[in-house]
Amino acid sequence: MIVTELLLVRHGEAQCNVDGVVGGPRTCTGLTTLGRRQMTLAATRLTAAHEAEPFTHVYAGPRRRLQESGQILADALDLPLITSNNLDGPVHGEADGKPWHQVKTAFQGGPHAHPDHPWAPGSDTWNGYLKLACAALADLIHSHRGARVLIAAHGETVLAAHTMLLDLRTGLVNGCTVDHASITHWQLHRNRFDDERWMLLRHNDTAHLSDLERP
Repeated sequence: MIVTELLLVRHGEAQCNVDGVVGGPRTCTGLTTLGRRQMTLAATRLTAAHEAEPFTHVYAGPRRRLQESGQILADALDLPLITSNNLDGPVHGEADGKPWHQVKTAFQGGPHAHPDHPWAPGSDTWNGYLKLACAALADLIHSHRGARVLIAAHGETVLAAHTMLLDLRTGLVNGCTVDHASITHWQLHRNRFDDERWMLLRHNDTAHLSDLERP
């Protein structure tokens, strides 16, 4: 028996992604035209799923690219968009708005390269971010038991969900790809012995974007 469902959709392509800069809360300027198209296609696919098994809640973090992505999903499903500051991405500190190439060169890798050290003055550590994100997701799941929850998420939030629900050491999720507007789907099942287990139905599913990927 399915007890709870959690679907995470990474935001569509954002201008900071195209520019190769760190899109923190101070400098994120939202989605590109392609990013909005990606999210519209994701919303169309999820609308069909909604008709068969309705979603109960749509969440997004506060960053502009999440708000724009979440609003596209919420409008398509005719549900209110709920903003949760706890579902935001990492704090980047002084790296906010700087080129990722410059930040990674100074840190000798991405945020996960030295997971217990800030990648810029005032930033999170990678392990510190995962701990906070896992706690936020655990609280959300606890408060929405029996619900079907959709989240417009950062890629890092998807990795946090995997870390928590698969009970992984933090470093094991760093090799997972999370594409723009991809769908990740988790279900909490209870068997006839009353044991519960989270099951990953799909990760980084971009079938709805196939038309965009054709030459």
